[in-house]
Amino acid sequence: MRFASPGPPVTAADPLAALGPYFAVRTGPAPPPGFRPLPELYDGRGPLAARIAEVGRVLGTGEARVAASTAHLGLAARLWSVALGAAVATGRVADLAGAWFALPPQGPFDLWVPGGGGAPATAEVLERTVWDGQLVPLAAAVRAVAPLAPGLLAGNAASALVGAARQLGSVPQLRLPAAALARELLAGPALAGTGAATAPGGPLGFRRASCCLYYRVPSGGLCGDCVFTRPPGR
Repeated sequence: MRFASPGPPVTAADPLAALGPYFAVRTGPAPPPGFRPLPELYDGRGPLAARIAEVGRVLGTGEARVAASTAHLGLAARLWSVALGAAVATGRVADLAGAWFALPPQGPFDLWVPGGGGAPATAEVLERTVWDGQLVPLAAAVRAVAPLAPGLLAGNAASALVGAARQLGSVPQLRLPAAALARELLAGPALAGTGAATAPGGPLGFRRASCCLYYRVPSGGLCGDCVFTRPPGR
């Protein structure tokens, strides 16, 4: 799912410009008109509920859990992409605590982040910034809309992280640092147990220990990192 961004965004760093809208951010002296503080995204009664409903409509599913999981995975991918991209490209972690957003019905949400660099990039800072600061409240908000298991949402977060790292790997100078940070985060306290990553020394791969439920979409199937090897019976 994609959307047309209202005007060319400013990216976190030049090497990320070609990687697509999940990595693009806006900067400047103030958020653009129509943007809202990022914590407002985690109000399940507001834009998040509308986003989940629209995802369900587009997927053609009447199962709220399937729509909520798919929407969550996309939002988590956006947050990891911005933070991990800035970390490996600039050595700093984007200041998501001060970020503002605009959420279209589909596609990655538009994001404005304050300038000034951010904290030095380490796995601990990334975990605190993305997992503690954003994904924990996001998961709580999603579960207020649909009864998803915490382990499923943690698996979504891990899958989104690996997807961001693999996309960053298409830029040669970012491949190794992105994979190294992703592996360190997957072994950390927040994401431990969500799945198994391939060993260092080769391409980053991941097999999660849970399923995002996408196989239940009418035209869906199994994701490349799914715990299942074939769709289970309904």
